[in-house]
Amino acid sequence: MKWVDAVVQGLLLGSLYAQYAIGMSLMFGVMRIVNIAHGDLVVLLALIGISIAAVLGLGPGFIVLLLVPIGAAVGWILQRGILNWAVGEDPLPSLIATFGLSLALQNFMLTVWQADTRSLDAGALTTRSVELMGIHVGVLPLLIAVVAVVLTWSLHMALKTTKFGRALRAAAADSVAATISGVNTKAIYAQATAIAVAVLGIAAVFQATRTTVSPSDGGAQLIYAFEAVIIGGMGSIWGAFVGGLILGVAQVVGSRIDPGWGILIGHLVFLLVLAWRPQGLLSRR
Repeated sequence: MKWVDAVVQGLLLGSLYAQYAIGMSLMFGVMRIVNIAHGDLVVLLALIGISIAAVLGLGPGFIVLLLVPIGAAVGWILQRGILNWAVGEDPLPSLIATFGLSLALQNFMLTVWQADTRSLDAGALTTRSVELMGIHVGVLPLLIAVVAVVLTWSLHMALKTTKFGRALRAAAADSVAATISGVNTKAIYAQATAIAVAVLGIAAVFQATRTTVSPSDGGAQLIYAFEAVIIGGMGSIWGAFVGGLILGVAQVVGSRIDPGWGILIGHLVFLLVLAWRPQGLLSRR
């Protein structure tokens, strides 16, 4: 039962990683934009949410309603103001641009919020649990898992069935041909980045309620999102979701073997998948 509990807790932790990863999958896997500032955007939105909650006395539910449009606006401005000038066949310009943005965001957050850790108070939700087949599971992690599934399914369906999704996939495959066909690639990319960062607004609230955040945490969130996307397969939204779950299970099971091994086992699983199946588990070559 100890190991069953470890797997269940790992799946719940992986659901949070999946929320980081599906936004990155949209940018990195579909648009081929390497966003080094991905984790810092999660932390920035989390700190904004915590500050709003402290000033206005709002709960996490209301904070989500505020952070989603804030995240969408940040993503749209980021793509229109910076990334559209760096998008191309070579991923290096976007990598350099977002690396500089990451450094700027970290210094901005340190100036405004200092280096202290903060969290978002969710009241009794953080301690409430239910028993499932003899295993006690927190209500908050269950909620995170449900939201992760809904977000993944919604984004997958948007890419597969909507005019926006078809235009985005066409622009990512061949921007010149898409432009000739009447697709405004810059506008489509801006909308896609707005959606990706809006998803991070939801993930930021769950991150701040489940644990603490500080301005220096962005690097860890970036690594987890990147590893989940690679494990699942670039370009696959469900792959990013599955990759997040695998990473979460590996970390929790590793920590049960030895408390210092959790993060290490997650990285080793990533390297094993990369060596065995470089295209990812749910992606074709």
